[in-house]
Amino acid sequence: MKGDCFCGCALAESADGPFHREPATPAGVGVLGCGSYLPELEVGNDVVAAEVGVEEPWIERKTGILTRRRAAPWQAASDLAAPAAEEALSRAGLTAADLSVIVVATSTPDSPQPATACVLQDKLGAVGSAAFDVNAVCSGFVFALETARRLISDGGYALVVGVDVYSRILDPTDRRTAVLFGDGAGAVVLGPTPAGRGVVASSLASFGQYAGMIRVPAGGSRIPPSKESLAAGEHYFAMDGRGVREFVDREVPGAVRSFLAESGYRDDAVRHFVPHQANRHMLADLETKLALPAARTHYTVERYGNTGAASVPITLAEAQHEFTEGDLVVLAAFGGGMAMGLSLIRW
Repeated sequence: MKGDCFCGCALAESADGPFHREPATPAGVGVLGCGSYLPELEVGNDVVAAEVGVEEPWIERKTGILTRRRAAPWQAASDLAAPAAEEALSRAGLTAADLSVIVVATSTPDSPQPATACVLQDKLGAVGSAAFDVNAVCSGFVFALETARRLISDGGYALVVGVDVYSRILDPTDRRTAVLFGDGAGAVVLGPTPAGRGVVASSLASFGQYAGMIRVPAGGSRIPPSKESLAAGEHYFAMDGRGVREFVDREVPGAVRSFLAESGYRDDAVRHFVPHQANRHMLADLETKLALPAARTHYTVERYGNTGAASVPITLAEAQHEFTEGDLVVLAAFGGGMAMGLSLIRW
């Protein structure tokens, strides 16, 4: 069943709610440079196993993760974002002064206020740019990418950063979450590209009926920070892992296939698939279900863990060296909200 939304695009009804279909993105805005930053401290499964009280092989068997990175005590989200942004700018052949927009995707900002993007703007010296944050949890980077693309559709350059420091909000005794996450940042610079290249389509969806699957209950206006909330551990990240897995299995494969079809591309046109790095075994199942015959699925989760909103741009930055001009690349992110973001890029 379809209906019109206020912006004139279609709302396609699924069994569990509306999927917001954006109209095809005009050609001419694409990725000019990528960058990433991973903190120096590498933490292996032996360390994490001892912290959470499990056997080391259990972590790899459940998650496929071998190591992850943790931010130094002095590093906040903007400190990870800055070197990733600087690398992306360098690869694009631009400086911070060229930027008109900075969008930071994060659910672990430096502080509730001001926006981490504004702190990053100052670190970079990007005077005069508009800077703001987007929070769609692990889908945040793709949401931020499309937001920035639209803001510069008439010209200009945008910096889009995905960054998270999940080590600061994890319950170190919760083996369901503490083994999964790492810290990191990834960034891209968007700008003008030749006709037929760049971001050619996008699709953003939210499934608020599942908002409780991934959560940090305290710290906001509903449960302000207090001695009671701290004692109850309500400031820690919590996740219904089984529910998330079922959501991904049920929603993502069909959404990707529909997205490609509605964008006018066959499955065998895709050369690279860059998904959110949630869990290595979950992604292997997703790759099998999607069955994109000519695509390579790119992974970084074994080495970095789940880095939240940073996982797609970190993986993109590492995978870009294998891309050939004209390759069709699909970015697929999913996470808390629940939210899902898909982007189709002609490299």
